[in-house]
Amino acid sequence: MADVVLKVQEIQCGYDGVPVIHDVSLEIGEGEIVAMVGANGAGKTTMMRTIAGLMNPYRGSISFEGRDISRMEAHDTIKLGISYVPEGRRLFPKLTIMENLELGAFISKDRKAIDERLERVFGLFPKLHDRRNQVAETLSGGEQQMVAIARGLMSNPRLLLLDELSLGLMPSLVEKVMEAVVAINRSGVTVLLVEQMVQEALEIAHRGYVIQTGRIVQQGTARELLNSPEVRKAYMGL
Repeated sequence: MADVVLKVQEIQCGYDGVPVIHDVSLEIGEGEIVAMVGANGAGKTTMMRTIAGLMNPYRGSISFEGRDISRMEAHDTIKLGISYVPEGRRLFPKLTIMENLELGAFISKDRKAIDERLERVFGLFPKLHDRRNQVAETLSGGEQQMVAIARGLMSNPRLLLLDELSLGLMPSLVEKVMEAVVAINRSGVTVLLVEQMVQEALEIAHRGYVIQTGRIVQQGTARELLNSPEVRKAYMGL
């Protein structure tokens, strides 16, 4: 594996003192797409929120590029180069596409750099450029997801955390969104993808982890997991 970008070691985390994640460890190498897959309620979003700094682990450690971020808050992790695209998109509904994107670059004061990033995300999602003055709440679910991903890229991250991209999207749109993730990864961004749609996620990932009731129950290359009888039976209905 390439240089380790993110290392999670035996973390336990949850809500109001009740653990949801139990001693989970994982690693992501530079330039990888790693998928964390599992059913709804398995603890995937809790993991993402903890890595992003929206909640702290009860125990264990998280390091990014060799630096301990276990107790760091989200506004600091984003400055380090971690960007989190949450489940459910969470756009500012009354603002335009352009205003939402500009807010994604709030840590930068360099207008030239912001314009370059806008150019890059509009290259990735040309439809957003055409509709840049349209209010976010008037967009379709697929278009809103594109804005959410584009906004996540506006902070110029080295690690992009993508939480349940397929939620509420038609199958044809899921395919387009997954293609965008591959393009983002090819541009040099490392990706951690959390997804209920197991097959779709593993088809674009390099490696994967299967999480069940807050524990990693299987891990391996994406191909190994796609071919695993347990994974096929539990998540693909095969």
